[in-house]
This record gives sequence, C-alpha cells and structure tokens, in this order.
Amino acid sequence: MPIVRVQMWSGRSEECKVNLAKAITDVVVEQLGCPLQAVTVVVEESPKENWVIGGQPCSGFPAGKK
Repeated sequence: MPIVRVQMWSGRSEECKVNLAKAITDVVVEQLGCPLQAVTVVVEESPKENWVIGGQPCSGFPAGKK
C-alpha cells in the first residue's frame, strides 16, 4: 500500500490537487504494478510564510497556476 505525501503551498484549487493526485496514482500503479485502490496520495498544504528556502522566505514567491 504505497502512500505518497505531497507538501506544497496553500492556494491551489481542489481541481488542481485532484488532477495531481490522479497523475501521481497512475505513475505509482504503472511503476509498482499495484492496484489503483492501494495507492494513497496525501496533499499537505502550508502557507508560504511558513516556508523558507535557502534562508529566504517564500512569502514573495508566486504560487503557480491556481
């Protein structure tokens, strides 16, 4: 039972997250040969102000497509 965790900034639409989870699920099924129902994708969202990359706050970065 593979579990894939995705951590990303808050703000993307539910449709975007569902499409991402479906794509990840398809790859896991293809690569591991497991049943579709065995794959769990967990999306964890955090506000950008809680992220720091390379010592720089991410609050000024764009979130990407919404």
